Amino acid sequence: MALTSGEHVKMSVEDRIATVTIDHRPVNALNRQTMEELSRAIDELRAETAVKAVILTGAGSLAFVAGADIKEMSQLASPQEAQAVSALGQAVFLKLQRLGKPVIAAINGVCLGGGLELAMACHLRISGDRARFGQPEIGLGIIPGWGGTQRLPRLIGKAKATEWILTGDMVTAQEALRLGLVNQVVAQDQVLKAAKDLARKIASKGMMAIAESLRAIEEGMEGSLEAGMAKEAAAFGRVAATEDSREGVKAFVEKRQPQFKDR
Repeated sequence: MALTSGEHVKMSVEDRIATVTIDHRPVNALNRQTMEELSRAIDELRAETAVKAVILTGAGSLAFVAGADIKEMSQLASPQEAQAVSALGQAVFLKLQRLGKPVIAAINGVCLGGGLELAMACHLRISGDRARFGQPEIGLGIIPGWGGTQRLPRLIGKAKATEWILTGDMVTAQEALRLGLVNQVVAQDQVLKAAKDLARKIASKGMMAIAESLRAIEEGMEGSLEAGMAKEAAAFGRVAATEDSREGVKAFVEKRQPQFKDR
């Protein structure tokens, strides 16, 4: 099978894992065209039942995504235009977060501004040991506009997120790991391999359980504990009656690996 690649967003599939590469050299900056291509890619990935997991990375070794296209940003002439750009990025990243399939960011270089906001919209993050992270927008007299002020506090806590956003400082991959921003730090040349290994491990599970787990986590984080547990119970009910659930229990009793069929 083949997925549609654009000028700046390339896609390929192997072993039911899609790799999406932001390719806008030299630093994979996110301009309007790239965002629109990414939005179309997400739609295609959602519809493609043969894809069970997604890896998102940047082309080359310099940057995952170094941020928004500053030249394009400099042409914004009014608050209304700027707000529309913010709303576009927020909508695309939210659509990625709600894809219903696990998205792993393979962070192979600097991950700044809009790039960090994109990585945070992914469900899991694997970082190279030389990657750097930050929300440097304040140095340009602006603020993060694609979800940074909302996702960063949820991931690393309010105090540290506030410090990062108000100083614009860059931090190391090791600090990002310590704060829980990334799941793993590996050698720079092993980032994509580590992401693929994790994706294969996840893709070996039943798709319905994967999707319902993501849904319960994402929706549960948006409300109270009680509301989240109600969503969890509903999701448990939906998956407990599936063919995969019966196969999983049977395989456990028979002491063998389950053969999930995603139904």
